[in-house]
Amino acid sequence: MEKESVIDMEYEFPKDFEWGVATASYQVEGAWQEDGKGESIWDRFSHIPGNIVDLTNGDRACDFYHRYREDVDLACSLGIQVYRLSVSWPRIFPNGRGEKNEKGIEFYRNVLNYIKEKRMKTSLTLYHWDLPQKLQDEGGWCNREIVEDFKNYAVTLFEAYGSLVDYWITLNEPYCSSFLGYWKGEHAPGYHDYSMALAAAHHLLMSHGTAVKAYRSMGLPGKIGITLNMNQPYPADIKNEEDQKAAERMRMQNNQLFGDPVMKGTYPQELFDFLKGQGVVLPDVREGDLELIHQPIDFLGLNNYFADIVKADDGAWPLRASLTTKGLPVTDAGWEVYPESMYDLLTWIQDTYQPPEIIITENGAACNDWINSDGRIEDTNRIDYLKRYLREVHRAVEDGVPVKGYYVWCFTDNFEWAWGLSRRFGIVYMDYETQKRTPKDSAFWYKQVVENNGL
Repeated sequence: MEKESVIDMEYEFPKDFEWGVATASYQVEGAWQEDGKGESIWDRFSHIPGNIVDLTNGDRACDFYHRYREDVDLACSLGIQVYRLSVSWPRIFPNGRGEKNEKGIEFYRNVLNYIKEKRMKTSLTLYHWDLPQKLQDEGGWCNREIVEDFKNYAVTLFEAYGSLVDYWITLNEPYCSSFLGYWKGEHAPGYHDYSMALAAAHHLLMSHGTAVKAYRSMGLPGKIGITLNMNQPYPADIKNEEDQKAAERMRMQNNQLFGDPVMKGTYPQELFDFLKGQGVVLPDVREGDLELIHQPIDFLGLNNYFADIVKADDGAWPLRASLTTKGLPVTDAGWEVYPESMYDLLTWIQDTYQPPEIIITENGAACNDWINSDGRIEDTNRIDYLKRYLREVHRAVEDGVPVKGYYVWCFTDNFEWAWGLSRRFGIVYMDYETQKRTPKDSAFWYKQVVENNGL
């Protein structure tokens, strides 16, 4: 019998598989100074000239604060099953601690209730990068005292929304919060100190642990986990031993530095030994810290967009490794399209950590979208990207990896951090001047995926 072509094959997912979309508070809400909200590190960072490539900010963004019903209605019309959003910490505690902002608490309660009214599940992220500036003034994630502040913030949300949330995510991409914020300086607060990044990473992970521990003690319904951004590393030259070692160092820093303590209760000692030899100040890991971080979670959230192609580079301190390319097609974000890496990553996660469940909480493509003369947005590149990555997810599921859900990043075009409004990841087009939302071809394609539970 002639082998079926990839195009003709059907990719049906398990019956309990869930399809969602993802958003984040600072990227969509706007209303940055309304109803008692405090200043966040992204409010501060985005207003400093030179930090955002197109000189925009999140002051208005998608105006989700005032238009959330419109977005939730649109998601419902597309058949979305899970709506992922995040809470802005300074909208709840303007100073990071102390007096609560009741209007902020009421806003998210209204949003969550409306999502439930539309018969969608909710996935709520406690922290998606918008730290209260008041806490940053005290050292931010480099200050160990922030762990207690995060616990109090988390408990406040658990008490307020415990019956309204199906999936709690403690942190989104702590790698980005620590390394892009404290080492590479591309994200808020914009520092360039590797040792600070390690300290921030440790306190972020401790904050995750203390939130999960508090959640368990409260006996709440729903599930809780963490979202880590991980990439599958490949040596630039598979035959080059130094490239192989460099790729493994990249894996330890980007993946295992966060996955190991959460899932195993250990740090990658080989990485710490190597970094110490490079003169890096290691984080202050005290007795009980790793036990706190290593709380049982119900699912591991995974964000993935591309692979890491790694070459040995003595000039790249401290890992002695740098990223290169394979010469593959790239998205508008400059990220190479390498769908096979999704399969390799998922199977590595399963082999390494055996998580009870995996939810792909972000995957998607930036494309230079525009509205045709007939009012249609033909984002065929995005559809092709999503198809190819979903095929690899399906292959992993078929091979026993417990992937239980997939959320497209992102629902609407939004403020894309250091890129500002210059990158469009959404399946819904945003006209930032008029705030008009227009579903792209990918939105209607994704609706069919949800209806058919596959491709």
